Amino acid sequence: MAVRIAPLSLDDHDAVLELWRRARLTDHTNLRDSRASFARQLRRNKGLYLGAFDGDRLVGTVLGTHDTRKGWINRLAVDPAYQRRGVGTRLLRACETALVRKGMKVISAFVMEGNEPSLNLFRRSGYEPALGAVHMRKKLEPDA
Repeated sequence: MAVRIAPLSLDDHDAVLELWRRARLTDHTNLRDSRASFARQLRRNKGLYLGAFDGDRLVGTVLGTHDTRKGWINRLAVDPAYQRRGVGTRLLRACETALVRKGMKVISAFVMEGNEPSLNLFRRSGYEPALGAVHMRKKLEPDA
């Protein structure tokens, strides 16, 4: 397979949103997935926003972030036509490597309940459920 993993750039923004739609991820284009927000995120997470490219076509994404103590895997998505070919595993490993280089010793991922393909990928990659964890959030903006 000629798919290569490379950092995403602002020029990839439209392709990222289109990929997320094909992969059935919700997007928040009015707020946190807007072009301006994506540009800020790229600057803050340099080298952690990665794409899988088949030639010039974006076929996968993973967005790595961290709080200086813990790394996070976000928006791991693969084009349905490229699933079950190892693209997700390659993206996950590349993001883990980038997070480790930034000093992270713990890496977490938030996976939606019922998303068996993602749960299986993370299990195969050595992740385990956080015991006693409850996901809580507070939206500071209604559509965030």
